[in-house]
Amino acid sequence: MVNYTERIEKLELPVLPLKTQVAFPSVPINFEIEGGPLAKELAKIEKKGEPILLLTQKEPAEQSPSKAEDFYKVGTVATVREYLKLPENGVSLLTENRCRASVLSMKMNGKILVAEVLCKTVAVEGNGGIKGELLRKEAMSVFERFRKFIPKLSKEILMAMKMMDSPGMLADFIACHMLADVKDKVKILEEFDPLARLELLSVLMEQEIKLLEAESEIHKRVVGAIEAHQREFYLKEQLKVIRDELGDPDGDSEIDEYYDKIEAANLPENVREKLHTELKRLSKMPFASAESGLQRNYIDFCLEYPWSAKTRDRLDVAKAKKILERDHNGLEKVKERIVEYLATRKLNPDLKNQILCLVGPPGTGKTSISRSIAEAMNRKMVRVSLGGVRDEADIRGHRKTYVGAMPGRIVAAIAQAKVSNPLILLDEIDKLSHDAHGDPASALLETLDSEQNHAFRDHYMELPVDLTDCVFLTTANSLDTIPRPLIDRMEIIEVKMYNRHEKLAIAKDHLIKKQMKRHGLNGTQLKITDAAVLELIDFYTAEAGVRNLEREIATLCRKTAVKIVSGEAKRCVIDAKDVSAYLGVRKILPEAIGESDEVGVVNGLAYTECGGDLLKVETAVMPGSGKIELTGSLGDVMKESASAAVSYIRAHADEYGIEESFYKTKDIHIHFPEGATPKDGPSAGVAIATSLLSELTGRAVRREVAMTGEITLRGRVLAIGGLREKTMAAYKAGVKKVLIPKENERDLEQIDALVKENVEIVLCSTLDEALSHSLTPKEERLDSVLKKLPVYEKTKGFEEEKTI
Repeated sequence: MVNYTERIEKLELPVLPLKTQVAFPSVPINFEIEGGPLAKELAKIEKKGEPILLLTQKEPAEQSPSKAEDFYKVGTVATVREYLKLPENGVSLLTENRCRASVLSMKMNGKILVAEVLCKTVAVEGNGGIKGELLRKEAMSVFERFRKFIPKLSKEILMAMKMMDSPGMLADFIACHMLADVKDKVKILEEFDPLARLELLSVLMEQEIKLLEAESEIHKRVVGAIEAHQREFYLKEQLKVIRDELGDPDGDSEIDEYYDKIEAANLPENVREKLHTELKRLSKMPFASAESGLQRNYIDFCLEYPWSAKTRDRLDVAKAKKILERDHNGLEKVKERIVEYLATRKLNPDLKNQILCLVGPPGTGKTSISRSIAEAMNRKMVRVSLGGVRDEADIRGHRKTYVGAMPGRIVAAIAQAKVSNPLILLDEIDKLSHDAHGDPASALLETLDSEQNHAFRDHYMELPVDLTDCVFLTTANSLDTIPRPLIDRMEIIEVKMYNRHEKLAIAKDHLIKKQMKRHGLNGTQLKITDAAVLELIDFYTAEAGVRNLEREIATLCRKTAVKIVSGEAKRCVIDAKDVSAYLGVRKILPEAIGESDEVGVVNGLAYTECGGDLLKVETAVMPGSGKIELTGSLGDVMKESASAAVSYIRAHADEYGIEESFYKTKDIHIHFPEGATPKDGPSAGVAIATSLLSELTGRAVRREVAMTGEITLRGRVLAIGGLREKTMAAYKAGVKKVLIPKENERDLEQIDALVKENVEIVLCSTLDEALSHSLTPKEERLDSVLKKLPVYEKTKGFEEEKTI
């Protein structure tokens, strides 16, 4: 049985951080520190002979560690034996190390880090007896095998080791001088039991021996390969001399040139072997043959491909945010996702790249923000346009045996970027098509799968290409045409339409400056006021993005340039009232609510690729035979919504005071104005039912109310999409109250703050709730309602918004 004695002492000591060293008791160490508050404090400590705590940092690069989590949990109590000042206020120290100490807590005392520690010394009686002697012999045996891999070991160290009887002291001494890995040293330091410490040392040295043996084996193979290359080089030099003697010095000059390029290039070994094989094949081909031309093109492309060239990622989150905010207004979700990626990549450099798909209407900045993302990440960007691509070979490449064979677009893009880790923008991924030549979308499945693209094989190169370092961004206007397996491999980020205030900010910060510079104008020659820009947004463009807005601004710049060049004006200031003189009459008349409450006319809301729209629903009921007519270029889903509304009203006719046989004695005509515009979707169900009930009961529909929601045969109101765009359209049209499904409560945060301030949002779970807010009281006649209502101008609500 082994007996132990312990000595424990609680102290509060100043901390001296060690970056790459580990201090062990009874093993003096020498190191230097830079000038600063700690260096001044050490001078006082050295004079007083007070102890300090030597504690190793977890991250050597950390310049100012300030909390316990920055250090390993066990350090060494030491005193300063020698103190030597260095130039630039630096200090060289030699410390005498006493005992191990566990850190209990840590705090800043002025500019000095102070730790409360528990000093603990564990001694074993009789050096551990038989067990201690066996462990010592085992450790020395492993050490003797370990010595073979150390070229020169000083005699003083060997002599000191042989004189040590204490198992704990021997373990500390060997660990300090022999172990290379800081983490292994810390493991030894954190073990207080001397016998357990010596046993752990043997295990760690065994692991290091296996690693060194593997390295030695690899080194022998490398030396053998070098000797083989030298032999081949010697033979080639002999062959060159023989050719000179035969008077044919340029016979294989091209082959030699290619060989030199292959040897000089930094290529993976499998690529080098492949090119040597192809080069041998080329050497046997007639110079002028078509096949030799293909072979040369292949070797040239493989040599130009950036197998190992990379750019270093910029992981500065603050700078990335600044770049993204500088170049783009809005697009908050995209910016947030990129910043999250950079932060995660900083914490885990081995993180696999995720594929982001930006989905949104045209002109919303999906392609342009990709350039800013590439700049923020310090990566080169290449754009691959997929619109109209219908051949799988465009993605995977053509077999090089064919005349005119080319690499695929992905590999060609990387070669164009000249680095192996570019940002690749796959633009218009929803515009892919397929025919008898294959499905390019299926070829993209491997490209965009992080589990497979580490060995992407291009048909032209016939070599595995690692795409895991590439960042893929894709753009699309709609997900409807993208195959589900391809969608599953991408993280979908929806790019919303811009509201008018975001468009105004984009125009002021980017578009006006860009177009003025393009047309040779400066700020003293042309000024476009905010009111003029809002006039363009409201009455000359109807879009989700800003492309048409930029075109209209360009038109203003061109007409201004004509005036300045012709001498008609030296400076032009364009306000809202001046826009029509440059661009003609207003092109767009915004939809507005009616001037009075009407029976059978409801304000519905629609979502289009240009944003939201006010969609009127009109119903007329007349004597007839029960026919139902739907007009307005409606799709199947919208027709089904109308049928569901009619069926619900039939089932509850008595509750609403409607003649139960109305569906037999009356014809119903439901119409959606703007018949040339196709309309579809389930979200007009509530509006259709309200319009029909209004017409059948004679109750007018409140003109300042708009609604959206799908209806069921039980009268439930179901969730819809495009809530942000629909509520913005309602606000522009002058609507004061919008009825939306209760299930869309989770989407309220998407609604613009401007809309929330000016429009009341009402959540409805049933049709009856919607009717209570939209229909006038039953006892009121339409004429009396009209008299009570104030008269609004047609675009009152819209004009109010313009002044904000």
